[in-house]
Amino acid sequence: MSAASAYDILVIGSGPAGQKAAIQGAKAGKRVCLIEREQGIGGNCVHRGTIPSKTLREGALQLLRMARLGAAFQFRLQPETQLSSLLHRVDEVVRAHDGYMSDQLRRNGITYLHGRARLVSEHHVEMVSVDGITQRFSAEIIVLAAGSRPRAPREIPIDHEHILDSDSVLSMIYLPKSLTVLGGGVIACEYASIFALLGVEVTLIDKAERPLQFLDKEIVGHFVQYFERQGGRYIGKQAIRQVAWDGVQHVVTTTDDGRVVRSEKMLVALGRQPNVEDLNLAAAGIAVSPKGVIGVNDFCQTSVPHIYAAGDMTGPPALAATAMEQGRRAVSHALGLPVGNSREQVPVGIYTLPEMSAIGLDEDAASERYRTPLVGRARFNEVARGQIAGTAEGLLKMVADPEGRSLLGVQIIGEGATELIHLAQLALQQGAPVDLFVENIFNFPTYAEAYRVAALDILGQRRRRAISAVAA
Repeated sequence: MSAASAYDILVIGSGPAGQKAAIQGAKAGKRVCLIEREQGIGGNCVHRGTIPSKTLREGALQLLRMARLGAAFQFRLQPETQLSSLLHRVDEVVRAHDGYMSDQLRRNGITYLHGRARLVSEHHVEMVSVDGITQRFSAEIIVLAAGSRPRAPREIPIDHEHILDSDSVLSMIYLPKSLTVLGGGVIACEYASIFALLGVEVTLIDKAERPLQFLDKEIVGHFVQYFERQGGRYIGKQAIRQVAWDGVQHVVTTTDDGRVVRSEKMLVALGRQPNVEDLNLAAAGIAVSPKGVIGVNDFCQTSVPHIYAAGDMTGPPALAATAMEQGRRAVSHALGLPVGNSREQVPVGIYTLPEMSAIGLDEDAASERYRTPLVGRARFNEVARGQIAGTAEGLLKMVADPEGRSLLGVQIIGEGATELIHLAQLALQQGAPVDLFVENIFNFPTYAEAYRVAALDILGQRRRRAISAVAA
């Protein structure tokens, strides 16, 4: 083995967190090495997760738009549709994204290596390349961003043919006639809503009363209603007693209350498990929680000050945008650069159909803190764009302080929600008042007009509250 190659920053994992950490370090003029065990850059996000699933979602969304044209086309999917026909652009998208990221690393002078990396001390990393050659590296700063994989409960016999996880679900040859989805998190809800829109009979089962527990209850209620209107079914407050392939044509699921659900396929989406086993964390004195999560502070710093962890390795919410910010934040803190307060204003984007997004306090959180917040609502059937596009089921909620002046948060469900949320993000970062949304000029017709409608709702409540106070 040759002498250790020295770098200022060494990053393990090239997913959203690792990539942004490496770029941040290179932009600061540091010598950066990025090690990835998989074949391509981007990690699970690009090759098995976000990019492929969102490509399938876009296909489903195009079908929905065609269906909205009604009798003009009388469009419907053919029986036994091959899933590959709905994913024909995935390889093209992945190649394009991989090429872009490769160019970005090259432009910034980042050393990119393909191999399996593990810690051998607090400052040293060992890598075994695909051809079996072992190399050793030293670094002043180390960032762990090895990502996660689908959690596989021992009691569920995942075979990747009939019972699948989120890495293998898109390997199905044909669109199934029926699908049971276990879980109520982001991945479960995204796939459940996509397949339901494609005409699959979907049953979503979770222990919780409602899915997506971290989101506003009203917004999630709208999602469940829409999901069930598309033919889906949500079974809440149910643990799984048994899952088994009957050997013929069905996956048979039995819930704790004795209910039996039969489906052609099953997707197990019961969370994700950080990839910590092969990193030899003990060599650097880093411990993990019983769930395998690496504990970090607000700057993604582990118990070893110069070693940071970012992305899925640190636990929920396991979203790409959050991971990117964590990677940037970690390296900025390590180098003594301004970190900013963006950690508090990271938008949540969930690509269900319809999509959902949120930032800041929701109604329940605001009620706990302020007791009587004002909440403005704008339904997409109140804006012309919603009527034109046939997306009237959307809803934008604006949460303000009890005086109805300071914006506390925004939650949206509907077409373009993940794009619309950035207006709220900017407003919160700048401390903009609710009145700004009334005074601003929005293009017509746009979904963004919903901000004005919601703000006017708050202003109306503000006036009524003031009148009541005077009268009292």
